[in-house]
This record gives sequence, C-alpha cells and structure tokens, in this order.
Amino acid sequence: MSKQIRNLGVFLLVCYTALFLQVNRLTVFDAHDLQHKPGNNRAVERDFARPRGTIESADGVVLAESVPSNDRFRFQRTYPTKDLFAYVTGYYAFQLGSTGVERQYNDELAGRTLSFNLDQLDDLFVDREQVGNVTLSVRKDVQQVAKDTLGDRAGSVVALDPRTGEILALWSTPSYDPNLLATHDFTAATANAKVLNEAKATRARTFQERRFPGSTFKVVTATAGVERGGVTADQPSYPVRTSYQAPGRGRPISNFGGESCGGTLFPILEVSCNSAFAQMGTEDVGAAGMSQIAESFGFDRDIPLDLPGGVQSTFPVKAVSQDPVFLAQASIGQNAVQATPLQMAMVAAAVANGGKIMTPHVMREVHDEQGNLVKKYDQKTFSTPMSGDTAGLLRDAMVSVVRQGTATRLAEGLDGFVVGGKTGTAQLGSNPPRSDAWIIGFAGPPGEVPHVVVAVNVEGQEGSSEATGGRVAAPIGAAVMKQALTPPQRADQAEGGSAQGGG
Repeated sequence: MSKQIRNLGVFLLVCYTALFLQVNRLTVFDAHDLQHKPGNNRAVERDFARPRGTIESADGVVLAESVPSNDRFRFQRTYPTKDLFAYVTGYYAFQLGSTGVERQYNDELAGRTLSFNLDQLDDLFVDREQVGNVTLSVRKDVQQVAKDTLGDRAGSVVALDPRTGEILALWSTPSYDPNLLATHDFTAATANAKVLNEAKATRARTFQERRFPGSTFKVVTATAGVERGGVTADQPSYPVRTSYQAPGRGRPISNFGGESCGGTLFPILEVSCNSAFAQMGTEDVGAAGMSQIAESFGFDRDIPLDLPGGVQSTFPVKAVSQDPVFLAQASIGQNAVQATPLQMAMVAAAVANGGKIMTPHVMREVHDEQGNLVKKYDQKTFSTPMSGDTAGLLRDAMVSVVRQGTATRLAEGLDGFVVGGKTGTAQLGSNPPRSDAWIIGFAGPPGEVPHVVVAVNVEGQEGSSEATGGRVAAPIGAAVMKQALTPPQRADQAEGGSAQGGG
C-alpha cells in the first residue's frame, strides 16, 4: 500500500513539475510570440477599450488622436492631416495591426512603460487612465512644402537636421489616408488595404524602397578618394576625356552626352565627370576601400531609424572585388548600387556635420497627460565615415557645385545662406530616355554647421543628362530647405490656444 502511495506521489510530483514548466514556458519564454501570433486579438481588444495618447508635430499640429466612438469600441483613432504624415504616424487598426510611430511607440502611447507604471502608483485613488503624448521632430510646414513641390510625381523628399539627426520632413508620393485603415468598419478597412497594397501606396519610398542613386553617390566615392586614395583638392588631375575604360572586359564608362571632362576634385564634382570618378574609385581607392567607406556611410547595414520596416541600402561588395569593370560602374552609382533617399540624406549629413552622421529619428519627447516629460530622445552618433578635414574639403566642393556646377538651382530663394549640393541622374532606359532625378544638399548660416540637409528623388523623368537632377529635383530641395530654415510657428500659438493631449 505504501509503495502505491509513493508511486502516486511521484506521479503527481512529475505532473506538477511538468505543469509548472509549461506555465513558465508560456508566460515567460513564449510570451512575446504568443502576444504577436496572428489572430491573437486579445491585446488589441484590450488597447482599443482604453484611451491612447496623441501624436503631435514639432510645430504643434495634432497628427493622430483618439476620439470617443459609439460603436463596439470606446475610441476611434483618427488622423486629422490624412495623407500628409501617413508614413510617419502609420496607422492603428484592429485587424490590420499598426505601423509607423503607432507601432514603434505603442507602449508610450498606451501609457504602459515603466515610467507610466510608476506614476500609476501615485494615482491609485484617482479616476484617470494614463496615456503618453508623443511629440515628433517633423514639422507640418516643411512637410507641406515637400508635398506641394513634388506634386503628383512619384518620388520622395527627406529633410533632416544634421546636427541632431532629427527628421524634419519625410514625404513620399503616392501616399494614403490612414483613416481608411483605422476605421472600425473592418470590411471597408480590409478592402481599402487591398487596394492600397496593390498600388504599393503603403510603402514609404523614403526608407522602405531603394533606387539607383546615380551621381549623388559620387560624394561617397570622393570621400573614399580623400580618405583612402590620396585625393586632395589639387591632386591628382584626371585626364580630360569622353570615357574611361576599366581594366578587363566591359564597355567603357562614358560621360553624359559624350562630353569631355577631367581635372582635379572640385571641377570634376561640379560637372559630375563620370570618367574621372570611375578612375578614382577603380585605381586610386580600390574595391576594399570603396566597400569600407560605403559601409561606414550605412550601406549594407540596418539604419536604426525609429520607424519600422526600413530596408538596407546596398553596395555590391563581392562583385566589385572580382571585376574592375563593376567597380568602375559602382563608383558612379551604377551597377548594383541602390540607396534609399534617407541613406543619401545621411551622406549629405556627414559632409555637413564635420564627418559625423547622427542617428536619424522622428521622436523628440513623450509627455504624460499632465504635461510632465516622461521620455526624451537620446541623440547619438550613428557613424563617422570621414575626418573633419575631409568633411570640410567636401563641403567646399559641394558649395562649388551649387555656385558654378550642376546644382545652381538648389540655391534658389536661399540668399544669405551657405548652400552645397550634388545632383544625380540614374538612367532607367533609353527608348525613350528616362531617369530618376536626384539632389542631395545642405544649407545654413555662414560660419555654422548647416541646419538642414535634404535628399530628393523624382522618379521616371524624361531625359537622362546630368542636368535632369539639377532641373527637376533641385528646385524642390531648395523650397524645402528654405522652409526648414524659417523659424517654425506652433499651431497652438497661431490659433491662440493650446494643443490638447489625451485619449
């Protein structure tokens, strides 16, 4: 009898142990996977039943808020600016999930971070649900100029402050209205999502799509030339010619329109001389140096932007190490070189900010409902692809491109500011000739670190000369930088009131 009792006790102990381990596995080790398992709407239902904080621009415009609802949920998430900040705020939907700031800062908006939990201990006897109000670095006035000047042309505009990494504008055409996906009419939301996804309207071209950067990549090659290839303002002087033939088999790298060009760093950057930069990357720098500098700018790396879904920009490391022809093509932004507009803005930022790239971000601060600061973005350096001396040299070279090169229109309306830039034209086809028009650049008061950098990409434009970027993209960049350099006026101050937070 005692043996049977003992065996039963051992059996119950084993069962208890197995149950204990299973419960801990589910609640500790598998908790994250279970919470994010498709079809598990318990967390979503919980959050939809309570208030959610606002998302606000740096100039005081409410971009997202929760308003009372009379359907199955207490609150409806709405986006007053509609498509203007869709790729920044993202959407918060019951069936479709969340994107953008809504996803990245979900716990802050829902008031579920440690800071909010500690505050709730003080509010045990207060009838109040804590939420977090997120203030972003983007400005409505700058974003509106980006939208208006790009118009209905497919493309992207990125503007950021190189001193801090704060993103001031992040606009893509086409865009979409997040209200169409956040609606509590789930049938309509699903149908809207299908239409938008088929049109690729929910993917931000600024950081979720790659394009051939064309001649804007020559700033990367110039950096490699100075840092790794012994290039200075005076040496070497590249031969004046119409094309460059890399060692090995392959077609020569031709200049636009068969034009002849050459010379030292400043003049070859001013006219965007293909033959000179192809030779610089192939003979003066080499595959290893080009790959190292490209990586230091952020190519083939994850960019820690505080918005989900970003893609890596790419530099064909393996291909250029095996074939000098590929290296020559990559040195002028062709072959398999692809970059997001955000990446190319970061290239300009490195030149503007003394060689350092600050980590790009959209969140500035989080406050509770009483206006108390809960969280502030901790600015940090992403990488330092060049020395301060190299940055100074390339800054002067890019200023020269604006003053007497292909980017003169980037200075339109910016009298009194120092403006530098680099145009780019990425050829897409020759029948008829079409190309992506690019500009990257910076602007700021004399004697100071530039206050704004910009990257503009306008897709599929007619023509394929180097003038295309200067003619099409530069005026957009100039207008955006001009607005960014204008001191912002907060919307609540302009209206004589105050921005309201909360659910």
